Amino acid sequence: MTKINLRAVDRFDRRHNNSDQESINAMLKTIGVESVDQLIDETIPSAIRSQQELDLPEALSEFDFIRDFKAIAGKNKVFKSYIGLGYNDTITPNVILRNIFENPGWYTAYTPYQAEIAQGRLEALINFQTVITDLTGMEIANASLLDEGTAAAEAMGVFYSLRKGKKKKTANKFFIDSNVFPQTIDVIKTRALPIGVELIIDDIANVDVTDETLFGILVQYPNNDGAVNSPEALIASAHENDVKVAVAADLLSLTLLKAPGAMNADVVCGSSQRFGVPMGYGGPHAGYFATREDYKRQIPGRIIGVSMDRRGKKGYRMALQTREQHIKREKATSNICTAQVLLAVMAGMYAVYHGPKGLTDIASKINGSAKAVANGIEQLGFKQENEVYFDSIKVAVDSEEQKAAIKAAAEAKSINFRYFETNHVGISIGESVSVEDIEEILSVFAEVSGKSFDLEAAVAELEVSFPEGVARDTEFLTHEVFNKYQMEHEMLRYIKRLENKDLSLVHSMISLGSCTMKLNATAEMIPVTWPEIGKIHPYAPVEQAQGYAEIFTNLEAWLSEITGFAGTSLQPNSGAQGEFAGLMAIRAYHENNGDFNRNVAIIPTSAHGTNPASAALAGMKIVLVSCDEKGNIDVEDLRNKAELHKDNLSCLMVTYPSTHGVYEESIKEITQIIHDNGGQVYMDGANMNAQVGLTSPGNIGADVCHLNLHKTFCIPHGGGGPGVGPIGVAAHLVPFLPGNPLIAEAGGEKAISSISAAPWGSASILPISYAYIAMMGPDGLKEATRTAILNANYIKARLEKVLPILYTNENGRCAHEMIVDFRQFKSAGIEVEDVAKRLIDYGFHAPTVSFPVAGTLMIEPTESESLEELDRFCEALISIRQEIQDVIDGRVDAQDNVLKNAPHTAEEALGDWDHAYTREDAVYPNDAVRSNKFWPSVSRVDNAYGDRNLMCSCIPTEAYADEAEIEA
Repeated sequence: MTKINLRAVDRFDRRHNNSDQESINAMLKTIGVESVDQLIDETIPSAIRSQQELDLPEALSEFDFIRDFKAIAGKNKVFKSYIGLGYNDTITPNVILRNIFENPGWYTAYTPYQAEIAQGRLEALINFQTVITDLTGMEIANASLLDEGTAAAEAMGVFYSLRKGKKKKTANKFFIDSNVFPQTIDVIKTRALPIGVELIIDDIANVDVTDETLFGILVQYPNNDGAVNSPEALIASAHENDVKVAVAADLLSLTLLKAPGAMNADVVCGSSQRFGVPMGYGGPHAGYFATREDYKRQIPGRIIGVSMDRRGKKGYRMALQTREQHIKREKATSNICTAQVLLAVMAGMYAVYHGPKGLTDIASKINGSAKAVANGIEQLGFKQENEVYFDSIKVAVDSEEQKAAIKAAAEAKSINFRYFETNHVGISIGESVSVEDIEEILSVFAEVSGKSFDLEAAVAELEVSFPEGVARDTEFLTHEVFNKYQMEHEMLRYIKRLENKDLSLVHSMISLGSCTMKLNATAEMIPVTWPEIGKIHPYAPVEQAQGYAEIFTNLEAWLSEITGFAGTSLQPNSGAQGEFAGLMAIRAYHENNGDFNRNVAIIPTSAHGTNPASAALAGMKIVLVSCDEKGNIDVEDLRNKAELHKDNLSCLMVTYPSTHGVYEESIKEITQIIHDNGGQVYMDGANMNAQVGLTSPGNIGADVCHLNLHKTFCIPHGGGGPGVGPIGVAAHLVPFLPGNPLIAEAGGEKAISSISAAPWGSASILPISYAYIAMMGPDGLKEATRTAILNANYIKARLEKVLPILYTNENGRCAHEMIVDFRQFKSAGIEVEDVAKRLIDYGFHAPTVSFPVAGTLMIEPTESESLEELDRFCEALISIRQEIQDVIDGRVDAQDNVLKNAPHTAEEALGDWDHAYTREDAVYPNDAVRSNKFWPSVSRVDNAYGDRNLMCSCIPTEAYADEAEIEA
């Protein structure tokens, strides 16, 4: 008789992991081991293996998780939010919600390094950049930053790097108007401290632009009170004294207000959240950054530009790639190497869907609603103090008691206002506000004052009217794309056209080493768009966010258990920001101990480029340690340098398993050397996918580790963002976890200042990782790591017969990824880029190209790919290896071959054919491709040409015929 299992029979981990036993047996045979246990024993050093199982709740089924999580989310109280502070209620058009935000074709794509299979996202980002440049009046914008606070901090960093002449030697002061959002000021404090910038935070009327030590100014427009004050005169006087000015601007207000670029601002930054992206208790949202073209080499993050493909057709690509911070390493002025692509796409599409008239109508309605509230408030005897305003009014009240009475009356009606430290109440109006909402707002003040109001009079004869010099007088979004998709059917088709140009996980595996493109399960994604998750303001009273509090508490505890640490901060909203947060916590720890001189960071030459960039931002001096011929850290070189700098040693930054995809046997010796010389060990968690359940950073001897939740813990990459980079820390670093100026519950007892603008960072996507851990359970998480190692070693076993694998351990095993070497084919004229582009013809995204070793591919299959998909990928590379051999042996032309001309488009295949090989060889290299072909929309894009002819906003839709047209 068969026993009946009353618990979940449809286990999530079996759906996530490659768990078919017949497939596993076949893979083990190919690898040459008897069992997965034997493989793990031969791969991971016994000295670092965890001795205990993960102490986590048992796995939930998808059904049980959704049911239980709905109850948790239900503990959040969704009040109508009029708090402002840069976060406003918005309406996500349903065509964007369903077809982008909830669509795996958009959210499972990778960063668009391979331009030919990312033309849809790239066009959408060009749209976003155009929205930013048009509304701000600036010349160039990037493809988004992490949030408004970090964008403003980047502005300070850009100005600091641009100092020249006498300023270069003496200027170290940055003036922040005290009416900038407080969370923005706190983020800037964190960035300013380690690089020695002195912040002056005061009323902007007190700025002394003649001060020789002043290099930059930041103002808010409209400001923290909601008032609109023109910074034009300030900018002019600042420029006369070689002082640069950044304006943090409400993007939607710029449809009505004069663009800061028209006032000659140097940088305009802010958030695009109110362009259809939910508040989400703080994120993720696409920050924006716009500046002058003269400063394009200093712009942080990514810029999307226009180039040509090899057949002369227009092609988008990531421009100025050599400027990216992971390439600059310790010379970086920013550690940003990512963007909020999915959110930038949504914001750009919001502008496409509404067009310039629709955006102006929305802004006008908001402004009119704010005026109607102000009219009613004044009827009730209250004074509204903002003379000129866009969406926010500041109401004076008689006393703390009256302010408390308003708060009580408002909350009884499920309304949140902003309550200033002074006797003032702030009311910020969002897109969703109706006449009924206006009446409800006024009823609160009527109840407290004991008076009545005339709603009809309050809403009558409202007009958009701003003083001369503040009102916008220039057109925006005149480009065709913003004026032809206002019908939903046309918008839907446009979104799908772009989606169909992009390769994502819905098409095939994306085997990017160090980037962990695993399954983003549908059940994990479902809660993200619930109103209980999306419609909460990040500065709502914490008692209204008890569901979020439970999510944070559980997730922090689970991540601490997984990492072997004592505490976790969820605030950093990218992996690089996690690095910076960890290093700043280490800095604070040393200074708390009186060790103000500990500022040396030892970093292996093989490290991710953001490691030295983050260390530079944290004010550390970088000492490089070499690696041996096997890719491992040279322990003796490390020992010598640690002892040499023992009086100043702050930390070691190390990735484990190594960047070369091997579990280094000496890791515990390495961490001990650092500790013996007074330093801390920072572990880069990029390869945590190879640790969970089998070992941990705490077990290895690290003191802090950031986790890429968008890698190991299943938050989708979103085409290049969002990401989340929380840090786990040992007990002695817990007091220094980052805090927030407005929420006391965030951070440790001796918290460093903010890393991101919201207290818990990109809170609304944390449910994805929560769901993954809850549904995998301790056994499923451990099995995921084992399976990732199994899949990687299987690919290695298949490929090493025809291609050299660079680094393995003494047993010939790799970790969860491996490096395949193509440098030997360079003499035959074949570059690794040719292999990467040819993989597109086989329907695959290329693995990581030339990192950490030039001329190589770094392959990581993850645990969630089937044997069938692994074999399809292996067979593609084996076939490409034969195509290379055909070139070497002279059977095909050295230049006119399928590799040098890859990828091939349908347009090329159907047109006049003038190649020495057949159309079939070009586009149908094997039977698997024939039955399921992904067609790139452009041929190989010329990156160098795009850098020489930089264009980063919308241009006419017709393809350029030749270079002369592009340059014209």
